[in-house]
Amino acid sequence: MTTTEPERPRTETERTRPGPGQPWTAPGARGAPGQGLTWSLRGRGPEDVPVLADAGPPGGRPAGPATGRGVRVCVVDSGVERDHPLIGPLAGSWVVVKDGESGEITVEPTTTGDTCGHGTACAGIVRRTAPECEIHSVRVLGERFSGTGDVLMAGLRWAVEQRFDVVNLSLSTTRTRFAQELHSLADSAYFARTVIVASAHNTPVESFPWRFASVISVGSHQEDDPELHLYNPDPPVEFFGPGQNVTVPWLGGRTIRTTGNSFATPYVAGLCARVLSAHPRMTAFQLKNALYLSAANVRHAPRPSTAAGDIRDDSEN
Repeated sequence: MTTTEPERPRTETERTRPGPGQPWTAPGARGAPGQGLTWSLRGRGPEDVPVLADAGPPGGRPAGPATGRGVRVCVVDSGVERDHPLIGPLAGSWVVVKDGESGEITVEPTTTGDTCGHGTACAGIVRRTAPECEIHSVRVLGERFSGTGDVLMAGLRWAVEQRFDVVNLSLSTTRTRFAQELHSLADSAYFARTVIVASAHNTPVESFPWRFASVISVGSHQEDDPELHLYNPDPPVEFFGPGQNVTVPWLGGRTIRTTGNSFATPYVAGLCARVLSAHPRMTAFQLKNALYLSAANVRHAPRPSTAAGDIRDDSEN
């Protein structure tokens, strides 16, 4: 049986979310009974579908002390070392278990911690970036970074069903047989306002789910500034974060220096948590726009006049 996280009180500033498998309806909106999708708006007007929106931070960065408070981040990885001094206590920890005989896959609470250090590193970067967020862990990798596509799918699906605000996925699969299911799951998360921040593969191979537009995809840059991220003008990777020769927590309460897109991804996940802590009603596409606007290489030039007789040139915008 798949376990679920116990309910906790929600503050008024936290986002209104549907239950697992239920369509999202704006407060006060009237939905057709039993109808999970709306292909067109007939018989209803703007007053019937009100949405409580959040314009987000000017320039993409929240004003004031946005620390991730109230935001639930799930690290789907190799687990997280318990009480590592650079991470602190976890809000929850689970493991995906596959029965060797029946093949049944379940998600169960665990106290086993991390199997290889990778998840601990990612959780530590999230904590460093958004110090007051809640960090949850779902272990899908074993020793020596081993794992299977079906276990990854199960862990990611479980995290989406729990309606975490941000899911850090510093993993991908090259198995194309999982691509369609991953694509569908990523879209479901997007519409339910669970933001999946996914690492691009470290080598130029086809892998998933970072290739999908419904996730926030991340590679690494070589700049020295640990607080700097960049927008990629030539996707499919959308953003670059600090992930080359960075110091990260590791097993045994220690730290190491390492390189990889895996470690740029939790930095961007932490940025998302910070923005959401100050603007909890923002949607996934608003978060992408906030990351775009706050990227160090995005210039905000005034648009040329389009008055009659003027010549418009967008080449530098």
